[in-house]
Amino acid sequence: MTKYGLRAQVITYTILPTILIGGLLATYFTIHRYMQANDFLINRAINITEPLAITSEYGMQDETRTILRRILGATHRKNSEMIKSIAVFDAQNKMFVTSNWHRNFKLLKIEQGQSIPEITQVIHHADSIVIQTPIIDESNFLEYQLTFDQPRKVMGYVSLEVTRTQVDLLLFRDAAFSIIVVLIGIMGSLFIALRQAKRITAPISEMASVVEKISLGRLNSRVEGEYTGEIASLQDGINQMGLAMSTHHEEMQDNIDQATSELRETLDLMEVQNIELDITRKDAQQAASVKSEFLANMSHELRTPLNGVIGFARQLLKTQMTINQVDYLQTIERSAGNLLNIINDILDFSKLEAGKLTLEHIPFDLRECIDETMHLLAPSAHEKKLELSMMIDSEVPYDVLGDAMRLQQILTNLIGNAIKFTQEGNIEVQIQRIEQENDVDGNVTLKIMISDTGIGISEKQQKQLFKAFGQADTSVTRKYGGTGLGLVITQKLVTEMQGSIDLVSAPNQGSTFWFTIEIEKNSHSPLERLPLTQLKEQTILVYESNEFASRACSQLLNLWQTTLTLAETEHQLKRNLNKQYDSIVIGHSQCENLQPLLSHIQKAKSFTNNIVVLINSSDPSVFEMIQTMGATHCLSKPINHKQLANALVADQLASQEIVLPKNLPSLVRKDINVMAVDDNPANLKLIQAMLTDRVNHVTTCVNGQIAVDQSALQKFDLIFMDIQMPILDGISACLRIKDGKTNHETPIIAVTAHVLPGEKEQFLQQGMDDCLAKPIDELALQQIINRWTPDAKILEKQSNEQNTLTVAMVNTLLSFDWQLALKQSAGKEDLAKEMLAMLINDFAEIKESANKAIDGKIDNVHFAQIIHKFHGGCSYSGVPKLKKIAGVIEQELKQGISPDLLEPELLELLDELDNVEQDAQPYLS
Repeated sequence: MTKYGLRAQVITYTILPTILIGGLLATYFTIHRYMQANDFLINRAINITEPLAITSEYGMQDETRTILRRILGATHRKNSEMIKSIAVFDAQNKMFVTSNWHRNFKLLKIEQGQSIPEITQVIHHADSIVIQTPIIDESNFLEYQLTFDQPRKVMGYVSLEVTRTQVDLLLFRDAAFSIIVVLIGIMGSLFIALRQAKRITAPISEMASVVEKISLGRLNSRVEGEYTGEIASLQDGINQMGLAMSTHHEEMQDNIDQATSELRETLDLMEVQNIELDITRKDAQQAASVKSEFLANMSHELRTPLNGVIGFARQLLKTQMTINQVDYLQTIERSAGNLLNIINDILDFSKLEAGKLTLEHIPFDLRECIDETMHLLAPSAHEKKLELSMMIDSEVPYDVLGDAMRLQQILTNLIGNAIKFTQEGNIEVQIQRIEQENDVDGNVTLKIMISDTGIGISEKQQKQLFKAFGQADTSVTRKYGGTGLGLVITQKLVTEMQGSIDLVSAPNQGSTFWFTIEIEKNSHSPLERLPLTQLKEQTILVYESNEFASRACSQLLNLWQTTLTLAETEHQLKRNLNKQYDSIVIGHSQCENLQPLLSHIQKAKSFTNNIVVLINSSDPSVFEMIQTMGATHCLSKPINHKQLANALVADQLASQEIVLPKNLPSLVRKDINVMAVDDNPANLKLIQAMLTDRVNHVTTCVNGQIAVDQSALQKFDLIFMDIQMPILDGISACLRIKDGKTNHETPIIAVTAHVLPGEKEQFLQQGMDDCLAKPIDELALQQIINRWTPDAKILEKQSNEQNTLTVAMVNTLLSFDWQLALKQSAGKEDLAKEMLAMLINDFAEIKESANKAIDGKIDNVHFAQIIHKFHGGCSYSGVPKLKKIAGVIEQELKQGISPDLLEPELLELLDELDNVEQDAQPYLS
């Protein structure tokens, strides 16, 4: 009742008892009165039927119905207000006589099969009561008294039906009277309750009004009137409260006036301090600008010599060398590239924090990617005499789509930390495929675990691991060094790959870092790169005493379906040296003591012609020494799957030189008419040169409108269409050409510098027939021509074989790569120089537009068109890094990011323009 007002409570508590008590009493007396009337009616009926039964005895003996009918009639008339009918039945339950005609004598009769009751019985029906009294033969009364066992003779029975109408009327009358009395009581209580409620609530309402006035600021309001009791106390309290608040208000106003005066003085002082702070802020901004400029210059100074190291290493790789020499040079090149990645860690961290880092989506070999990382980190493990091993489950796909460089960055951080904090023992990398409910066709979830036997990490230290610029504790920082950004970047990269990272560790018990990533299987897998046919069912004996290395080697050989015999102890090796093997693999971890290895090699010579030694070292002198001892091949741990496969089938190779013949696709020139459309002159010239070698006639157009006009004049067999062009874009031009009569069935191929995920499907839905990505690959271009013109006449066909090459590697971190420029211009030096000069001529416009974007003086659409055109030009001039930066900026612009928010990327673009201009100058002079 607390939610109702005081008035409602007073009325309710006054009326409720009256209703309850009056209702209960009225109900009780009404029911009691009804029961009494009912009992009176039954007793009266019984008093009538029993004398009638005695009187009916003689009438039934003499069968004088007339007299008996008169008796019944007289009785009925005297009690007609209650009697409905009287009837006498004989012993055979047949009517003997009745006082009046009755429509339903069955109601008065005893049911068939029942005996006549020996005493009076009462039967209740819906609206009447039937009384049945037996008629006893009393003529032999004295005989009955002398023989009690002999039953009395029943001659019949009298049946009397009485109505309950009077009883019901009495009930209704009493109920109505009771209700009237209760209502009168309720009305009286309501009147009293209203008066009492008004007497209580009126002063309270007045006091509430006064309190409301006080709350609104009218502090001179008071409660007037004379009251008694508690209400008088409440009146005094409210009046005292108003007086106290009025006094307090006056004191507070005095304090406010004083505080306002002091605040004015403080504001004057703060204004002076703000001027000083503004001067300090400008000085800090200038210092930050100087620092940023210094970092940019230092970045350039560091990259320049590293690019020289990488460039000369690549030049040296083109000469003929032994396997070890090629391996060392590749390690040098990868190490230099890794150092460049380390320089970019801070930039990566800032991009990740800003959410601007975009992962690549390109095909790569997962096993080869991890092998490269392991091989790069192996020397660090060998120096500490650690066993580094890797196991990849057979369910894990090798050919995948993703960002190989970022995956290597994650593995480098985690495996590098494992090596850094492990003094002895093993480091094992395990890769598994796990099933996830949200995996779709083509996507897999991989779990990669890096376990070590190092110093371990306590629970308290684990909480600091994934914080920027933090490590486990200060002692670890002093002993092992590091900036503390590695795990932070690793965690953010794993999150970008739709995965998670965690660890399990305890002090002095090692650590296990694991992370999951989502990766897409490559549906267009390249040709088999391993000699699986030669490896299948080869008999191979493996001796490896280290548990982790033995497990990794046997898992790989079983995957290749070789016939494997594994020996993990000296006794097992001796027992299995009893037959000839195609190859014997011997693992050795103790490089400082090679005498046991020499003994094993000497024993194995009698049972195979191919001995492969897996050594826990990266020292070339150790490799040469082992080969001098009689080993056919010596490989460094952890196992590189390609090197091991080549070593097992090395008897099919002629020498140790790394010779990788590679046949270029056959060059087919067809008798077809092709149109190429591109607004970038360099791109147009390159695609024209490539098409000239493959088709009979090429028509070029610089925008979509010219292409539409040309399509109306002549029939083309194939059209290559750029997407973003002035005047008329590629999609609109495609739709207009399809609507025309001349080339409505001509295949139109979309050519774009960077195909974002889902864009190819979008181009196909908008009318394009196929998609070709820039930079244009000659094999892809030839496949497009063959696919869409299979029946065209062949004018010329020649098979070009590439000369014997060593390992060919393209480093996308170089500012300018002349060999790449030649490759992108189909090997034509004049064309490469001309396209490079055209690109550099656009640098001034790009610099001006970039500076406007930094200052916020150019709109998104206009700047996106400029960057798209420039990005396409970078695809054919041997500037991989500049192309990558332009592609990142273009993608962010497509996502709706304002140009003025891309200041870090634009500054990097301006820096790289200077680098390209400087590096390309010797080729243009």
